[in-house]
Amino acid sequence: MATPRRIEVIEKRAVYQGHYRVDRYELKHEMFAGGWSRTLTREVLERGHAVALLPYDARRDRIVLVEQFRIGAHAAGREAWLTEIVAGLVDEGETHEEAARRECREECGCEVGRLLPFGMIMPSAGAMSETVAFFCGEVDSSLAATHGGAAGEGEDIRVAVHPRAEVERRLRAGGFLSATTVIALQWLVLNRMRVRNEWNA
Repeated sequence: MATPRRIEVIEKRAVYQGHYRVDRYELKHEMFAGGWSRTLTREVLERGHAVALLPYDARRDRIVLVEQFRIGAHAAGREAWLTEIVAGLVDEGETHEEAARRECREECGCEVGRLLPFGMIMPSAGAMSETVAFFCGEVDSSLAATHGGAAGEGEDIRVAVHPRAEVERRLRAGGFLSATTVIALQWLVLNRMRVRNEWNA
């Protein structure tokens, strides 16, 4: 059975514009069994596209992680300060690679050497248009800052360097709540030896 392809957008309009934008769609789409769906109303959060970078010091086998306040975690009744990898939105005119390098400088003070892209996801395709492009970035963890963040964006970030084995134990114990962080760390578990060999660590 072929996957449906056709979508009829009846109306699209912005219904909220704040820090992010929400668009409301009235639409119909083809169905697996043939024919068309009824008219559906769907809201989409538009916040741009993002990058997520795992700062990895392959020579020392260490990972740089950041900790910061997250409103979504607070709203969900969870601990609001999350430990994560570097991540941020892509600015207009930037490539994903440029955004990854910039975010690493801003958030943890590290310059990135070699970059390994390893995929893209949609964190919540049922409600958001956002994509996240993943990278592993070569860093010198001895040069990591203790605090980071773009002051103009209200960021207050604590930076810490961790032995990879310690981070992996925490990962296996379910100690990370951020989806991008879990994905990136699981990727490193599977690919660490290849990365170290490629970077001659």
